[in-house]
Amino acid sequence: MTNSDAGVDVVDLEDLDLSRTSMQRLQCATRLLDGFHRGLFGFLHAPKRTICVSFPVEMDDGSVQVFEGFRVVHNRVLGPGKGGIRYHADLTVDEVKFLAAEMTWKCALVHIPFGGAKGGVVCDTKLLSEDEQRRITRRYITELGDNIGPHSDIPAPDMYTNAQTMAWIYDTYDVMHPRRNNRPVVTGKPVELGGSLGRREATARGALYATQRFLEQTTLCGFQSVTGARVVVQGFGNVGAIAAQLFNEAGAVVVGVSDSQGGIYDERGLDIEAVIAYKQIHRTVVGVPDTMSVTNEDLLELDCDILIPAAQSNQIHKGNAARIKAKLVVEAANGPTTPGADEILFNNDVCLLPDILVNAGGVVVSYYEWVQNFENEQWELDVVNRKLQHKIDKAVDRVVDRWGSLSAATQHEPLVESDGEPCHCMPVDLRTAALVVSIEHLVKVTLARGIWP
Repeated sequence: MTNSDAGVDVVDLEDLDLSRTSMQRLQCATRLLDGFHRGLFGFLHAPKRTICVSFPVEMDDGSVQVFEGFRVVHNRVLGPGKGGIRYHADLTVDEVKFLAAEMTWKCALVHIPFGGAKGGVVCDTKLLSEDEQRRITRRYITELGDNIGPHSDIPAPDMYTNAQTMAWIYDTYDVMHPRRNNRPVVTGKPVELGGSLGRREATARGALYATQRFLEQTTLCGFQSVTGARVVVQGFGNVGAIAAQLFNEAGAVVVGVSDSQGGIYDERGLDIEAVIAYKQIHRTVVGVPDTMSVTNEDLLELDCDILIPAAQSNQIHKGNAARIKAKLVVEAANGPTTPGADEILFNNDVCLLPDILVNAGGVVVSYYEWVQNFENEQWELDVVNRKLQHKIDKAVDRVVDRWGSLSAATQHEPLVESDGEPCHCMPVDLRTAALVVSIEHLVKVTLARGIWP
C-alpha cells in the first residue's frame, strides 16, 4: 500500500501491526474507566485459546496440498465463543487474534451472551474449485474436533466463506456427533438447514440501522438522514454490495463502489442493481458502462457524505487520512482504520462510527439463529429485522451517551498515566467510547462471576 502523492510506503509512516493496534486502543479505553482493576488488563487483552492446525488436502488434479488453519477464542466471560471463519491467502494468526478480540467487544457492546472468537484457513478461494473448498472445510473442522460446539465455540461466515461453507461445517460436525441437535453449532447456514431469515443481509442492515440512528441522535455530521446523502462503498463483496443496495433503498445516492480489482464512480449515482448484475458476469465492478474507473486508494478520497470501508483492515491510515473528504466514516469492515488515521480524522472533524458498532448486525442475527435452532423455530423476517434494529439502536444510544459524558469529563481533566505522566491518547472519539461501554460491561460480569479457583 502506497501513498500515491509522495510514493511513501505506509509502513514507514505508521506501525500497522494489528496486535499493537488492539493493545493501544484497549489501553486508552481502560484509562477512562473509574476504578478499573489493572490486573484485568492482561485478562482482557490475551486470548483464552489459540489453535493452529495444518492438514493435507487432495486437490482436483490429484496432487496433495498442505493448508494452515487457525481458531482463536478470545474471551468466554459472557458465553460461548462466537466468530466467523475467513479464507484468505494473507491470513495470519495475529490477524485472527485481533478479529477475535473485536468480536468480544462487539458482543459486549450489543449485550448478547457470546464471547469473541475467530478462525480461518490460509488459502485463495479464487484459485480453488468448489470441491476443493469443500474438502478444505471438512478437513479443517475435523482438525478442530470438539474445540467447536453449540455451547463452546460457534463459527459463522466471514470473508470468502458463505452459507454453503457453513452447511459443510454443520454436516461435518453432525456426522462426528450423531444423535444430537447440532444445528446451533454454526450460524449463517442456508435457511433450509436452520439458518435465520435475514442473516445474509444482517451485517449490512445493521450498518444502515447504526448510521440512521446516529444521524437522528446527533448533529455532528451536518446532516441528519441518509436520504440524499452521497455514499461511497469500498469493497463490493457480500457486506459492501448489500450495504450499497440498502443505503440506496433508504434514499442515499451511491456514487462510488469498488472490489479487489478497482472501483467505479458516477457523480449522478450508480444503478446498484446494474452493478451487481455486471459483477456476476464479469467478476468485477470495473468496466460498468458510463462510469469512471478509479483505484481503490482514490475511491477512499472521493468527495462524499458517507464513506463505508467494507473491505480489509488498515485501508485508512496516516498516509491518506488527511485526504478523506467524507463527513462520516461507517466501518462495515473489521479494523479498516488505523490509530494514526483515527487521530487525523478526529482533528479534521470527520465523524467515525466504529466497526464494533457498525458491523455488529451479523453477530446479533447469528445469536437469533442460535436461539431459533435450540427452540426448533424459525422467526419471520420482519421479527428478525425488528429485533435487530432494537439491538442496534440501543447500542448506538449507549455509545453516543457515553461519548458525550466522557468528552465533557476529559475536557476539564486531561488524562494522566498511573505514574502521573500525561496520557498520549487522543481526545475521546466514538471508537473509544464504544470500547469503554464494552469493557465496562465485561468487567462487571467478570467481577460478578469472580476469578476461580
